[in-house]
Amino acid sequence: MSNAKEKPVDTEYYDDIIIGGGKAGKTLAPVLAAVGRKTALVERSLKMIGGGCINIACIPTKTMVASAEVAHTVRHSSAYGVKSNEPTVDLEAVIQRKRSVVKAARAANLHILETALNHDLIIGTARFVAPKTIEVATAEGTTRHLTADRLFINTGTRPLIPSVPGLKETGFLTSESIMELEQLPEHLIVLGSGYIGLEFAQMFQRFGSRVTVIGQREQILSSQDSDMAIAVQTLLERDGIEFLLKSKVLWIDRAGDDTVLQIQVGDREVSLQGSHLLVAVGRASTTDILNLAAAGITMDASSFIQVNDRLETSVPNIWALGDINGGPQYTHVALDDYRIIKANLIDGGDRSTRDRPVPSCLFIDPELAQVGLTETEARQKGYGIRVAKLDASAIPRARTLGQTDGFLKTIVDAKSDRILGCSFLCHAAGEMISTVQMVMQANMPYTVLRDGVLTHPTMTEGLNLLFSKL
Repeated sequence: MSNAKEKPVDTEYYDDIIIGGGKAGKTLAPVLAAVGRKTALVERSLKMIGGGCINIACIPTKTMVASAEVAHTVRHSSAYGVKSNEPTVDLEAVIQRKRSVVKAARAANLHILETALNHDLIIGTARFVAPKTIEVATAEGTTRHLTADRLFINTGTRPLIPSVPGLKETGFLTSESIMELEQLPEHLIVLGSGYIGLEFAQMFQRFGSRVTVIGQREQILSSQDSDMAIAVQTLLERDGIEFLLKSKVLWIDRAGDDTVLQIQVGDREVSLQGSHLLVAVGRASTTDILNLAAAGITMDASSFIQVNDRLETSVPNIWALGDINGGPQYTHVALDDYRIIKANLIDGGDRSTRDRPVPSCLFIDPELAQVGLTETEARQKGYGIRVAKLDASAIPRARTLGQTDGFLKTIVDAKSDRILGCSFLCHAAGEMISTVQMVMQANMPYTVLRDGVLTHPTMTEGLNLLFSKL
């Protein structure tokens, strides 16, 4: 046995180090380099260049949602006077199309990062070994120590796996692995009734699977008003999706090739058997691999990094951006986190997360888009409010498209006439909500939308009708 001491790893110096190349990190790195900062971006895998959005989340899922919508349209084409045969879904071809879209997006991001001057892209897994020093286990099998004046953490999240007896032993799908299936599930059981679970539920129902959704709470989409959540559930049930709500999974087992779940539903127990199980109960922090204790960085009770409204951690000159800081888990929020950093560190500005409106969209059909406060939240905050609703069928464009499902809802401050929030369950809701958001950001009254000259016939024209009801 040799007593020779291992050669110490030399520490490499950078002005800025970014750990994780998600939306915020990948956008920030070239900008820092362009202003003369010697910058390193550490990303754990070439397959994750560009972050979760383009590789395992937004882009691949919406690509598959589009395929599911085509299948649904073909299946119901006779309603438009077009006769067709029952569609045959080639799931392998759907997956290949998804992979092609992702590959192109990843290649475009890699090109930007590799061609940025004064910038190093390092593929490897990083962990802190001192307040401003990280150790990187590289993809080549080497170890590098890097230190910098400033560090930015942008490592994102991963699927949250609940502690259910038998779950790990029986096997399950996540939001990532389900997008690699090349054979259609006969009966897909979805554990989780939030955004992720519902998008996959409708997608695979339209591909041809039987789908059952299990929700722990009394209503799906727990952050929404009950009228909106009930409307979404009703539409999905009409499509054939089954729901078991207010449910707790007691244990999971295998029966041949199937998965069996024993479930407490209210005061009774039921047994449910399916060919595939998707776990979609949320996203978990990735801080466990970062060894944040070595840096002295404070986390919250859910192991997300605590930051102030300028995204600063408990350690000076270390920031946390994107999902890892416990804020809203949307790519557009991560992009705005980047803008805050750029404004404050490069442009001499003073931006923060205070009062920024955060829109969201659930990409089912019809879409559910929301910005600002819900009716429940507005009442809880003590606002005197006026509420208006409009059936989507009242919008001329919706009737021409045969897309009349859903309704629009707005909450307005009774004193100031300012829009406090909107929720739209209708065709193109994700596009329409941006118009409302611009009015809210400009602090203009709702009458701007009530009286505005909006193109006819468009879905956005429905805003004239909605706000006229006030």
